[in-house]
This record gives sequence, C-alpha cells and structure tokens, in this order.
Amino acid sequence: MQLHIHHPFKALAGAAVLALLTPCVQAQHPVSAEQRGTAQQVAQRGVPLAELAAGAPDRYVVQPGDTLWAISALYLQRPWRWPELWGMNLQAIANPHLIFPGQTLHLERQDGYARLRTSASGEPETVRVSPRTRAASLVSTAVPTIQAHLIEPFLAEPMVVDAQELAQAPRIMAARDERVILASGDRAYARGPLSRPLELEPGVPREWRIFRNAIPMKDPITQAVLGYEAQFVGQATLVRGEAVEQVPDGKGGMRAEIIPATVQIHRAQEEVRVGDRLLPVPERQFAHYLPRAPHQEVDAAVVSLYGSAAVRYAGQNAVIALNRGSDDGLQAGHVLRLLTRGRSLVDKTDEQRSTVRLPTEANGLAMVFRTFERVSYALVLQAEQPVVVGDRLVNPQ
Repeated sequence: MQLHIHHPFKALAGAAVLALLTPCVQAQHPVSAEQRGTAQQVAQRGVPLAELAAGAPDRYVVQPGDTLWAISALYLQRPWRWPELWGMNLQAIANPHLIFPGQTLHLERQDGYARLRTSASGEPETVRVSPRTRAASLVSTAVPTIQAHLIEPFLAEPMVVDAQELAQAPRIMAARDERVILASGDRAYARGPLSRPLELEPGVPREWRIFRNAIPMKDPITQAVLGYEAQFVGQATLVRGEAVEQVPDGKGGMRAEIIPATVQIHRAQEEVRVGDRLLPVPERQFAHYLPRAPHQEVDAAVVSLYGSAAVRYAGQNAVIALNRGSDDGLQAGHVLRLLTRGRSLVDKTDEQRSTVRLPTEANGLAMVFRTFERVSYALVLQAEQPVVVGDRLVNPQ
C-alpha cells in the first residue's frame, strides 16, 4: 500500500507510514492476540463463500460515518466475526482499524473462498489523505468499530450502587432562594455526611454528577435484587466547600454554625431537586470496543430499558440492562443474540380453548459496553421486533 500526500510532503511508502502509526494505533485501537490469530488463519485462503452476506458488494468505497461493524455486516453473515474480514486482507491492512473513508474495498471470489482487498487485482494499493501534522490526527480519521456517540453518554450516566452508597453521598439540601426545583445555571447548596463534609481541598473532585433515588434492579427470572440503579439528572461544579463559622449564641458566648458547600449546576438532563445526591464524575475514558462472541456460555435476560420510566420498548441503538455482569464473565465488546419470548394466546381453533405460547424467536444482536458486578449495559445493534424486559440474550450463532 502506498500513501500519497500532497505538497509540501513527499510520497511515502505505506509500510513506512504504518510503522510510524503503529504505536499510536496500538494504544488507541487494540487488537487481541486471538483476533490476530484468527485473521492470520483466514489470510491463508480467505473466507468460505457460504460465510458471505447476501448481496456482498464486489466493490465498496468506505464512507464517512462507516464503522467496522457496519462494513463487516456488509460482507459477513455474522459481523462479530470481523477478524475474518480483516484476515481477508491481512497483508494490505496491518490493523483493521486503519481503514479510512475514501478507500475502495474489492471482493474477490475464487475456488470457493473470498478475499477482500484494497485494490483490484493487478493494481497498486493506494490511499490518498491530506497533510497531517501528527500521526494521531491521521489515526483519528480511521473507521471506528461502532458509532461512539451512541454509548458515550451512558459511560457516565448509568450508576449501579449498593443500598448504602447513594444514601451516604453528598446531597443537595437547598437552593439560593426557597425553590425546590433547579435547572442548568442555578446555584445550590450541598452537604456531605458528618464524617466526610464536602470540602474544597486538593484531591477532592470539582465535578460531580447528580443522581436521584436508586431504583432496585430485579432479576426478571429470580426476582433477586441485583443492585440499585441511580437515576442520572445532571452535573454540577463544586464552587465552595463546607465550612464552620463561630457566631454569637446570644448568651455572651459563641456557637458553631455550619455553612453548606456551594455547587453550580451546569447541566440538567431533567429537573434537579432538593434531596438529589452527588457522586464524582469519573475520569473520561476513550474506550475502544472489539465486538466478539463470549467464550463462556451466556444465558441472560433484560432487566430494564434505560431511560424514562415510561419506556416500555427498546429498538436499535437503545440501551438495555442485563442480569449478568463481570462476576459472570461478561466483558465490554461481547456480542449477544436477542431472543423474543413468544406471547401467550388462546387457541381459538381448539374446542377446549387451550392457552399456548408461541415459540421464542431470534430478534437481533446487542453488544455489552459497560459492566458492573452483577449487571451489564448493552447497546442494541439490530432488532427486528421491540425489545422488552424479560427478553433473553444468549451466545450468537
């Protein structure tokens, strides 16, 4: 592969450019040893034609907004097996994440197998990009695995806590006036527990998330409480810490008077109320997901649909909570198959009017992106029918 860069830079061989980019790519877009091994095996001869998706194009130009998942689904019946797609062109693409908008992919079929190349047979493999001042800026234009904006808000918002954690968190106790409902731009006053007052000192977080009462998350099968999901309502900045001032007690002496901390609400997803709790904003993480099938057997169920309590159905790009977590071996990137439980109905063709339940049907796919000990959150990648609480998730076929 050759990389042609316009003036004032000279053309560089693709191998040299990849060598410059490799450390940055490995840091931002990791590839597991197992995935690399799968790609190397497939690279020897390609993918069986039976594994190709119906209508896999002979030629495709990568578009802005494309993802590795979407391109895999374009060519493979099972897109979570994207390392095999990568293996179809292992020599030309040293890292599957180094696929850029504007590149042309060519599908070649021969002897019952298919290979994917970045050029047609007999043509030099080239890609044209504009000048970049840093390798990192070039890497940032590479095709992502999935659309990150779909899950980035949920990396900080869903919070699964135990019964006491939220109760011991700092709380909003008053507004600047006598209001009990606040919005973005308002100032509020907060207090921590007596053992840990909310002080503005080195090491104390400045940015806080605002949560409301935790709702128990019950396993739809066993009804056991898996944890408590705190409802995210906004974010605030700690402006001034709690303090204690000595004031006259009216009897010739002095008494201690507590001055609460001051917080500035700078984001309100919904109304902020007196009594809401504060938890530190976690350090921002630029996670990269590697969609893959779990090794272990998985049999999970949908616990809840993330969002308003009025939400009853979830579709593609929605977030769902599962009754399995890190204690069960689930990891970010695991792809699971959604199963819709058949509804019960009266058999009107039966004289006895017996009740039957229709078969369970495959519905789509979901990818785990955040795990807690006993609960996980997943993004619905595909769904033919609405997803509801109680639907099952199992290993993809």
